[in-house]
Amino acid sequence: MSDNGGERLSAGEHGELGELRRRVRALEAAGPAGPHRHHPLRSFGSALLILVAALLALLSVVTVWANSIVQDTDRYVATVGPLASDPDVQKAVTDRVTDVVLAQVDVDALVEQLTDAAGQQGVPPRVAQLLGDLDGPIENGLEQLVGSTVERVVTSSAFETVWVNANRRAHSALDKALTGQADGPVELKNDQVVVDLGPIVAEVKDQLVDAGFSPAAKIPDVHTDFVVFASQDIGEVRAYVRVLEILGSWLPLIALLVAAAGVYVAFNRRHALIGTGLAVFVAMLVLGIALTVTRDVYLDRLPPGVSQAAAGSVYDALVRFLRAGVRALAAVALFTAAGAFLAGPSRIAVLARTGCRRSIGALRGTATSAGLRLGAVGRFVHRFKRWIGVAILVIAAVVLFTWSYPTTAVVVWTAVITLVGFAIREFLDDDHAGPSTGSAGRAAAL
Repeated sequence: MSDNGGERLSAGEHGELGELRRRVRALEAAGPAGPHRHHPLRSFGSALLILVAALLALLSVVTVWANSIVQDTDRYVATVGPLASDPDVQKAVTDRVTDVVLAQVDVDALVEQLTDAAGQQGVPPRVAQLLGDLDGPIENGLEQLVGSTVERVVTSSAFETVWVNANRRAHSALDKALTGQADGPVELKNDQVVVDLGPIVAEVKDQLVDAGFSPAAKIPDVHTDFVVFASQDIGEVRAYVRVLEILGSWLPLIALLVAAAGVYVAFNRRHALIGTGLAVFVAMLVLGIALTVTRDVYLDRLPPGVSQAAAGSVYDALVRFLRAGVRALAAVALFTAAGAFLAGPSRIAVLARTGCRRSIGALRGTATSAGLRLGAVGRFVHRFKRWIGVAILVIAAVVLFTWSYPTTAVVVWTAVITLVGFAIREFLDDDHAGPSTGSAGRAAAL
């Protein structure tokens, strides 16, 4: 019986060796002229498609960001809301409102009224003359009173609430502002997107009256503007935003299809996938650098009188989610390139896969020795191992593409969970459950 089993095993081994020899002969027969005949053209086409995909990926990030700022009210409020507590923005608003309030108070008239009142009360002429010289001290004291009152209003939680609610109401006008047709609290004036601070002035007026400064009640309703964005090229910015808005959510899908085409036509698809990941990563790196350079250029070209510190804070707030998108897509690109590399035949990749497989195998062996039986689950996983891996990757891709605004943390956790999924698949794979392997094992046992 053992001899017969050995003969069957030997025959099986000869069959496998024969199949391997036939495949090697077929590859040798193809020769260098076979597969490499169209290699230059396919490589050029693949490289061109990958470069186009990287460029489209860069534009896709900008498109998604622009659409989120213009069309998503919650996203817009989440972008500009934190500016209410930004020290630079608070200082700029305080200075602006203080200047407006002081401009409405006639210090000379106050001094004249004080002098007349003193004269009516029989104050000696010398004292009345001294009162007439109090213009400077009264003006300084008034400036301190108004400045402290405005600062108290601007740094309060009430101002943050007013700021957020005003921006939420104003969001519907932002699209018009970017097209130069706004007529609401957010509008375009002299190539500037401005917000009316009139309600803040009114609040300061009420607090001054409550503090005992009765002349503040005579301050009329005034409207003053706080510059949110200013640029001499805002006309071009509006045109670009409009083009990106038209492209909408189609551009990311187009970029993905172009990248897939680049990988498909490549002579070595695994290398092409690595190249695609690295190309997209470089594109995101370039975009990140461009955002930093653009910030400096934007601040240098601000109109006179605009606070550069506040403008820098506004710029950082507006591009905060754009930077997050850049980092997230860069992380996806790096994980994709790393995954394609580790799936290859290089020594490092083989050692990494072998080490992981042996570690998981040792854990499975320990669990089996402790009484774990994989049974039908192990046989199922072994039979459909490849398709299970495909399903894991598809689920990870669906999560990333359906997540509204994936961050770097979302990408990293998705990658970690994906690796855990592959580890579980390897652990549940009963590699002794296959038909051929199982027959060989039984033959050897006999």
